Amino acid sequence: MLPVLFGISIAVFAIVHLIPGDPADVLLGQNATDARVKILNKKLGIDRPLLVQYFAFIWDLLHGSLGTSFYNRESVTSLILGRLPETGMLLFGGVLLSILIALPLSILAASKRGAFRDQLVRAIPIVGLGMPQVWVGVMLILLLGLRFPLFPVSGFGETFPERIHSIFLPSLTIAILLSPILIRSLRASMLEILDSDYVLTARAKGISTARITRVHVLRNAIIASVTVLGINIAYLVGSMVVVERVFAISGTGSLMIDSIARRDYPIVQGVTLYFAFIVVLVSLITDLIHAALDPRVVMK
Repeated sequence: MLPVLFGISIAVFAIVHLIPGDPADVLLGQNATDARVKILNKKLGIDRPLLVQYFAFIWDLLHGSLGTSFYNRESVTSLILGRLPETGMLLFGGVLLSILIALPLSILAASKRGAFRDQLVRAIPIVGLGMPQVWVGVMLILLLGLRFPLFPVSGFGETFPERIHSIFLPSLTIAILLSPILIRSLRASMLEILDSDYVLTARAKGISTARITRVHVLRNAIIASVTVLGINIAYLVGSMVVVERVFAISGTGSLMIDSIARRDYPIVQGVTLYFAFIVVLVSLITDLIHAALDPRVVMK
């Protein structure tokens, strides 16, 4: 994980400093003059060579600091941690809804290959994968937030029940885009296992279809789907920026967009590293779960 994060830190630092515009111009606004811009750049430390700035950034990082925001002069770490609950609950809610949608539909489709219900479930991924996140979010707002006002269309709520209620629509937006991928993967794995010799033997012994599906088919089919889920959770971490913006949720994604507009380099670097850490951590957890479900991985 450490070499990957080190490489990402170099890429992030380089890309952030390629963003057009001067942070001092943005901060000073109409009061920006050449003299004031020069003074502010020196105060912020961005008049130094990029290599010197990078080593200063790494030095602070090794001491547990992501720097200080140019815009409000607060600690970047505290700003990210303050937005973490919104992003974390939204990501967890989206993944949970995706599993709750994909699991029964995959079982329904695989249990009767070629039937109408199988064809219907197979059509869901085609439709789901072709819809942009922004459009899905707006449609859910119009339908379940305005037409039938069942859920809030923005904000995060104050109490825990209010937060669960508030993140349902954005979580459903994520699930509509993630569950089709899980359905395709889980259905294909289940069909492959249903044709295996040990399943045919279990049927010959008179074991019920429900028990075969639960004990033999589903457990083995989940192994491949865990990897697919882990890869797409990593993808979702980046796409959360769009969902948070559509539903006006003040998470880390919204913080990053605002910071890019303000040329607030420390926050952009900090949030990107945070996203990268989550992606690498999810990949590690996925490998561990895969090894726990399939002992052959450990043997290899």
